[in-house]
Amino acid sequence: MVYLELFLGFLKVGLFSFGGAYAAIPLIREVVLSYGWMDEEMLTYIIAVSESTPGPVMVNLATYVGNVRGGLPGAVLATLTVILPAFVIILLIMGLLSSLIKNPYVQAAMEGMKSAVAGVILATGAYMVLHGCMGRLTAPAPDLTAIVMTIVLAGIYFGSRKTPVKRISPIALIGISAAMGILVYGFG
Repeated sequence: MVYLELFLGFLKVGLFSFGGAYAAIPLIREVVLSYGWMDEEMLTYIIAVSESTPGPVMVNLATYVGNVRGGLPGAVLATLTVILPAFVIILLIMGLLSSLIKNPYVQAAMEGMKSAVAGVILATGAYMVLHGCMGRLTAPAPDLTAIVMTIVLAGIYFGSRKTPVKRISPIALIGISAAMGILVYGFG
């Protein structure tokens, strides 16, 4: 039964995720919580780990959730299921690409989806910041340390955009945030 749930849940994620992994996080969250695979706090931790490890976030999330629910077979099943729709769709699109890409309706639809994807990613980021800064999800209270860390990281990111020499890479920003987390929460 667990394997069927993993298959159906991650098939839904794979079929209806458009715009990349960050746009898929709300859908993954909905699927994971609706099946009761883990609570919201654990899922937030898993999202953070998935973003920090190499590989696509959506695949990392599927692999981890599958492993938690069904061991190694569950991890393999969830991973293959989440990438299967994209694989099939890409194969179909490649066969039709030359005629489809020139179609003005397809171009208009793609332009419209850009804004929707940007909005979903922004909403997901805002949701994660707000919930991360409210301390434990079971007893919400402002976590001043998390708020200060968020402000410092945002300052580093946007400050680096103002310098003409070199902007900070996302990898460096992830490393800085991990080091700050270890220093503040690991030894605090």
